[in-house]
Amino acid sequence: MIVSRQIQKLIADQEGWTRRMFEEGLKIKKLYGEENVYDFSLGNPDTEPPRELQKMIAESLLNPAKGMHRYMTNSGYEEVRREIADYLGETYGLPFTASHVFMTNGSAGGLNILLKSMLNRGDEVIVPTPFFWEFRNYVHNHGGTLKTVRSKDDFQLDMDRMAAAISRKTRVVLLNSPNNPTGAVYSQRSITDLTALLNQKRSEGQDIYLIADDAYRKIVYDGITLPNVFSAYDLTFSITSHSKDLALPGERIGYIAISPRMPDSDLLVSGLMITQRTLGFVNAPALFQRIVSRFQRTSVDIGEYQRKRDVLYDALMEGGFECVKPEGAFYMFPRSPIADELQFVRMLQQDERIMVVPGRGFGKKGYFRIAYCVPMETIKKSTEGFIRIGKRFIKR
Repeated sequence: MIVSRQIQKLIADQEGWTRRMFEEGLKIKKLYGEENVYDFSLGNPDTEPPRELQKMIAESLLNPAKGMHRYMTNSGYEEVRREIADYLGETYGLPFTASHVFMTNGSAGGLNILLKSMLNRGDEVIVPTPFFWEFRNYVHNHGGTLKTVRSKDDFQLDMDRMAAAISRKTRVVLLNSPNNPTGAVYSQRSITDLTALLNQKRSEGQDIYLIADDAYRKIVYDGITLPNVFSAYDLTFSITSHSKDLALPGERIGYIAISPRMPDSDLLVSGLMITQRTLGFVNAPALFQRIVSRFQRTSVDIGEYQRKRDVLYDALMEGGFECVKPEGAFYMFPRSPIADELQFVRMLQQDERIMVVPGRGFGKKGYFRIAYCVPMETIKKSTEGFIRIGKRFIKR
């Protein structure tokens, strides 16, 4: 067999539900026409990058800096890292420098090089559920063990379960807030309680590192302010992607931010430089390093995402669904009105031509994910279908 046993298992497992539903959506669109299928399966932003960013791309290509397309140090251009460090210092109130920023091929590249640099075989990485399923693969890639911990019904951290999950093998707690798939934002109370627990373990001689996957950090609603994890805990990393906040998912650009209070950060950067090469990334894209450094204080129109959330959430409420109202990102995670959410997802697909992803694809059966980063017209045209199927199954 040309494919390894490990990859055969991944192919057979349920970890590909998002892509699977996306592919099924393509088939249905051929039958009914794209305008008659409402595809909420993939978190692929429908918006375009900010206009000023597009102009800078064009100008950079037409008037390139000398050597712009050559290799640079594996951590990225120093002037780019310095500019991002200035922004981080303003945001978190800590003395970030260029040495605390490491340019990466998006969040996925950043998480892989960071985990490879940190994990010994058998080390545990704790992740609250529901969670982005690829985290499992990233941890397993580098010999780690993923340990999932169920969150509360409102998708906030369950500190009793988090505390019980920590063992002597625990190396990392990996958080994603705003969260994919729920749209939940971990509250100040959740972060305060978690970092108090980690500080307690540190006082007992166990260093547990906190990694914040901040891919959706700028996409928050209703004036919410995210907790400052860097101030709360010294052993903190942030992984940033500009796939969502600048609508650049295909360009694979982001960075790792290392706490200025992190012990041995120079040694870690040396490790990241080696893993960046050994995993074949080598360096983050040269052109887009220079572009995104100028747009750290910019994002796509967050208000448009909030308006989409509100239209969709109101429809779900009218249909009788149970759903925690998202505070960020562009995902919604309603409870399925029947126990088998996969069966319900199939009904949505067949009866209403609405494509969503079953919750088992995120470690949480009985729910389904809606990615509402689609045109407003798609959302509005789908609302009658959500309301109609909700009223069929949900007793008021």
